[in-house]
Amino acid sequence: MDHQTFNKFREIVYDNSGIALNDTKEAMVSARIAKRMRILGFDTHQQYLQFLLTEESGNEITHFLDVISTNVTSFFRESSHFDFLASVMTKWFDKGKQRIRIWSAAASTGEEPYSIAMTMLECSGTRNVDMRILATDISTSALVKAQKGVYSSATLDGVQDSYKKRFFVSEKQNNEFYYKANDQLKKMIVFRRLNLSSPPFPMTGQLDMVFCRNVMIYFDTSVRTRLVNEIYRLLKPSGYLLTGHAEGLTSIKTELKCLEPSIYQKQ
Repeated sequence: MDHQTFNKFREIVYDNSGIALNDTKEAMVSARIAKRMRILGFDTHQQYLQFLLTEESGNEITHFLDVISTNVTSFFRESSHFDFLASVMTKWFDKGKQRIRIWSAAASTGEEPYSIAMTMLECSGTRNVDMRILATDISTSALVKAQKGVYSSATLDGVQDSYKKRFFVSEKQNNEFYYKANDQLKKMIVFRRLNLSSPPFPMTGQLDMVFCRNVMIYFDTSVRTRLVNEIYRLLKPSGYLLTGHAEGLTSIKTELKCLEPSIYQKQ
């Protein structure tokens, strides 16, 4: 792939997702679009680029972003955040809180929102609490997998056995064991496609907590600033934003207060 063609591809990525690809990502882009080129019968990157620019339905842009976006995730990733959620929920229940709304902003293939749901159900015990999770991602293919909620045995290695028994149904496919999220988990979560680089978002706000983790590292300062300001708008007073441990808001002007690294609160 020549550099001019690569630059056009990364312009499309940035304009449609906010993801900023640097010069080192040229080989990655070439490898990831190869499958789309084979499916569509294109021999050169230039042919695929021209199709991407002229295809009127917008469907191919969606497929393109699906293959470009990175979906690295795991159950209970950065586990201290789930410990924090559990501790905060205990305080909420002590105050008589009956309604909890959480947003998993970069839900990928579902491991994060299902981990949030398991934590919430474990904490709530026998209490009758209205608990809902909004799970969003830009990748339609990732969301399809998330909605199905079916994971390999290896994917659930980090999930304690009691959670596997309580929240998943095991099934065997082609001599391999898989785990399917049960209805109790699925009923808590609504999955939607959302481009985090294009606020304002259609939600009305009043969120108790937002998990926006390991996605802002792909955005430049202007996109991160717009996103953080929109999260601030959607959070309730005293609501929390959790970012990835490798992410920080030091380059962003925000009224969110840093409680500890990667945990922020709206005052």
